[in-house]
Amino acid sequence: MEPRILQIALDTPLDMLFDYRWRNEPGAALPMVGQIVLVPFGRRTVAGVIVAIQAQSDLPDDKLKDVIAIRQQVPPLGAEWLDLCRFAADYYQRPLGEVALPSLPKNLRALTSVALNSALKKQAKIAPLHDPVPVAMPLLNSEQQIAVDTIAGASGFAPILLHGVTGSGKTEVYLQTAAHILARDDGAAAQVLILIPEINLTPQLEASVRQRFPGVAVVSLHSGLAEGERMRNWLAAHTGQARIVLGTRLAVLSSLPHLKMIVIDEEHDPSYKQQEGLRYSARDLAVWRAHQLGIPVVLGSATPSLETWQHAQSGRYRKLVLRQRAVADAVLPKVGLIDMERDKGGGGLTSTLAAALRLRLERGEQSLLFLNRRGYAPVLSCDACGWISNCTRCTAMMVLHKPEHRLRCHHCSLELRIPRSCPTCGNVDLQPLGRGTQRIEEHVQAQFPEARILRIDADSTRRKGSAQAAFDSVHGGDVDILIGTQMVSKGHDFKNLTLVGILNPDTALFSHDYRASERLFAQLMQVAGRAGRAAQKTDGNPGQVLIQTRYPQHPLFAALGAYDYDGFANALLEERQQAAMPPFIYQALLRAEAKELETALQFLQQAAECLNAPDITIHDPIPMTMVRVANQERAQLLIECVSRPALQAFLKQWLPALRQMKSRVKWSVEVDPVDI
Repeated sequence: MEPRILQIALDTPLDMLFDYRWRNEPGAALPMVGQIVLVPFGRRTVAGVIVAIQAQSDLPDDKLKDVIAIRQQVPPLGAEWLDLCRFAADYYQRPLGEVALPSLPKNLRALTSVALNSALKKQAKIAPLHDPVPVAMPLLNSEQQIAVDTIAGASGFAPILLHGVTGSGKTEVYLQTAAHILARDDGAAAQVLILIPEINLTPQLEASVRQRFPGVAVVSLHSGLAEGERMRNWLAAHTGQARIVLGTRLAVLSSLPHLKMIVIDEEHDPSYKQQEGLRYSARDLAVWRAHQLGIPVVLGSATPSLETWQHAQSGRYRKLVLRQRAVADAVLPKVGLIDMERDKGGGGLTSTLAAALRLRLERGEQSLLFLNRRGYAPVLSCDACGWISNCTRCTAMMVLHKPEHRLRCHHCSLELRIPRSCPTCGNVDLQPLGRGTQRIEEHVQAQFPEARILRIDADSTRRKGSAQAAFDSVHGGDVDILIGTQMVSKGHDFKNLTLVGILNPDTALFSHDYRASERLFAQLMQVAGRAGRAAQKTDGNPGQVLIQTRYPQHPLFAALGAYDYDGFANALLEERQQAAMPPFIYQALLRAEAKELETALQFLQQAAECLNAPDITIHDPIPMTMVRVANQERAQLLIECVSRPALQAFLKQWLPALRQMKSRVKWSVEVDPVDI
């Protein structure tokens, strides 16, 4: 039998497929599209995916290399998964191998099969497959029941926005809809994918799902898993053993051969956009995947992204609304504004907020102080000469972390000891400016020494499992005052939490980022929704949200106080349309990095001039907001078009021209950028 030519996708920056020869041996299984292979590449042995098999190659025979091995133990990746990878590669302008290979577990791509064989042996321990009918189904209110019936009854591709206030029971809608899909006679092998924005939300959701579906194999997929566990969970999903898959944005590219529904919880969250390598949107890929498979996709949020909201307003997505909280007698918390020009207080807390904290302590209720700035203070300064703790490698300040006696750059991770005196003038009286969560924690401990205080942020939860242990202590009632960043703002159901204090939200009101107000509104509404989720107290005191601000008359706070997302979002959409901004225009961003800023700007200028297109707007190259990171100077070039197909057509001609430009500049293109 003649040798077969395998076209293989490899994880390389080269936008091409590679031909390899497979020499058939008597009795050996023939290669199949979708199988993982090991091949020689230069002086290395690397893993690849077979994407086509043909009789001949355009290369001469003496240029072809032989495949080293095929991972016969693993069923081939399906045609639908390969189509998903092809679409992502085509839309985000990346080689197919850079999409397909990194989405696979590292142990599957390893040069030896020891880890793979071990995972295959342990795979049966994930869970036995029994009757998928759930147990102990809570009663739904009328709005929830309509949502479940609508989603479960949808046929074909059905994009649905589930717009529910915080605490309205969106998760219960997801679970009961999943139960209907898994229990169908024609869904004996059905799979459901539930995407969540952050890893720390996984344990709570996974526990709820396992409790609800005791006989169903449930797995999680995210970057926080050990490689062996990720391998076992991925195999369970790939073979169809896992019926419910929970995961962060990484999971949208997992192999799910029997996928029947996708859920994107908190669909507005910016965490769904990958910011390195393949800069994909997991939300957008999930919608495309649902369209590809002809299945429903549910986008759930109390504060939908403007892109999703615009689709719902135009009728492209169906909108289902949950206006009331799921728990009987639970009401949305009252929002109050504290004018910091009148009530200055001290230590970051106004007297009004301090009094509210005292009242909750006396009642035995929990409080949350939200400040989206970790560390002790944003900067350390010298009053004598004006020195401030600038990062030597970035155009950023080094943040003071007092408990660790360190200055840290949150962009390049540079760490220095806190200087004993000013490096410029020798003054020993260095002062912190501003407040982070550590400094607020210190002040609250001094003001309420009897309170049990816990801080949850990226610094306090570095150890594996520490975040879940911290949240368990809050749920268990072992915490009186919780201080946290965005980690605590969504997904957590704190039954005894009745007060949320929001500190220093004003910086986002005047940001250069046109998305800042949209993100701030979503963040504040999410964190406000942590309060008052249980039934209303007998004394008639519902949950309360107090926002400290110097701009109490700002319209954003008025909309937040009225829980008027509809009016706020519609006003923003009108502004975006008038200003020709997304979602009414389509963008791509070319970023360049070099040792010298002028070098990066020159490259971008050449890129702007190398191809003319009448329907494309190419803006002038400019330095990025944070120009220098890790000693690399950065600049960007924005490309816009009113037509998405026209922009894609331009990029397909433009990028090959950029690759031919001789330059030492490191560059990348992001389609649909979220940070400009």
